[in-house]
Amino acid sequence: MKTPEPLLFLQGFLKNPKRVGSVLPSSKFLAHKIVQSVRWTEIRTIAELGPGTGAITRLTRAQLPQSATVFLFERDPKMRSNLKKTYPEFMFHSNASYLLKRIHQEHVHQLDCIICGLPFFNFSREMRQNILSQIHTALRPGGMLVLYQYSLHMKKRLAELFEIEKIQFEPFSFPPVFVYICRKKDEEGHSETRESGET
Repeated sequence: MKTPEPLLFLQGFLKNPKRVGSVLPSSKFLAHKIVQSVRWTEIRTIAELGPGTGAITRLTRAQLPQSATVFLFERDPKMRSNLKKTYPEFMFHSNASYLLKRIHQEHVHQLDCIICGLPFFNFSREMRQNILSQIHTALRPGGMLVLYQYSLHMKKRLAELFEIEKIQFEPFSFPPVFVYICRKKDEEGHSETRESGET
């Protein structure tokens, strides 16, 4: 019998609150806001860091072209196992600290988009810097980072690495959450948008 998603999320939080970061899965309002932020015509390769029970993954799959390459990084073994059953066509890994290594193993050099819900506030400075650096390197110039956090503590650091296009507040989530929509700057310091007709 499949464990209900809220219970699975609560179990994960109680077992390791610093890594799960919330007692409930992402709300449908947050999931829709994130999915609406992505320019799906640009996406061929994508990673989701911290998908949990798949509230956002469920919506992204409906938007992706069939040929898209998808990586899901989830530390909680039970959540990862459930996701594997639901999304057998995706590639699964446990630790986002090895983001670059894992995508390179699949002969993917850069990603078009990364959706990230990792609780950076709970991480050590070294872990936070390591994962952010890998996210930056993994994204192609002009690639999108959609990051959701429960405070604005990441704003300064993100602005150093990315162009922050906008920050949206989603009150209908528990706790309420901030969504950062960012683009990786190109070599000249400007964000670059891929035309929808380009391959």
